[in-house]
Amino acid sequence: MFDKKNLKAALRLYAVTDNAWLGERTLASCVEEALEGGATFVQLRHKGADGAALRTEAAELLALCRAAGVPFVVNDDVECALAVGADGVHVGQDDMACERARALLGPDAIVGVSTQTVEQARAAEAAGADYLGVGGVRGTATKPEAGVLAPEEFRAIAAAVDIPIVAIGGINGDTLPLLADLSVDGAAVVSAIFAADDIAAATRELSRIMDEVLPRERGAANPQA
Repeated sequence: MFDKKNLKAALRLYAVTDNAWLGERTLASCVEEALEGGATFVQLRHKGADGAALRTEAAELLALCRAAGVPFVVNDDVECALAVGADGVHVGQDDMACERARALLGPDAIVGVSTQTVEQARAAEAAGADYLGVGGVRGTATKPEAGVLAPEEFRAIAAAVDIPIVAIGGINGDTLPLLADLSVDGAAVVSAIFAADDIAAATRELSRIMDEVLPRERGAANPQA
């Protein structure tokens, strides 16, 4: 299980999988490339996958993340996370309640929650969330139902809670510089990593931009160490 004392640093470049861009590649090979390029956190998100297929994917990705020293969580599916021994889950406002996920997974697991308002953020923290996914930064085809938040809304949420915040929604090399003004601790990236022809190179470039946008804290240069 990932040591949560290093969680804030690990949230810096948060890769969220999407099978839509696999082509002839396997999900495991794509995640391996993302880790090689500097992804510091991995979430398995595969909407519509049946239980057995999701568990198979989760077990493969967990092994890669364990080898890299990077935390691995499953989107929504607490049963899958428990079955494979993942580090935790990420849930939305319409998914299993954070409080129930925490009760099932225990105190050492990572539980992240998607939020868009100060009220949701405070409720998630009170229910035991370890971090928040806040957004979107820009509109995105990955989650078209998600809205776009103004910078002041990001800052209000950050001021309202004491847990780390990851910006989500429409993040790529062009939009990453916007994070400098949002009071966030990291960025969740989907297509800018997994739709790239060279995933390792794309992730490496995103990491380079992140170093310019959000300089690493002293002593937190390598969250995988």
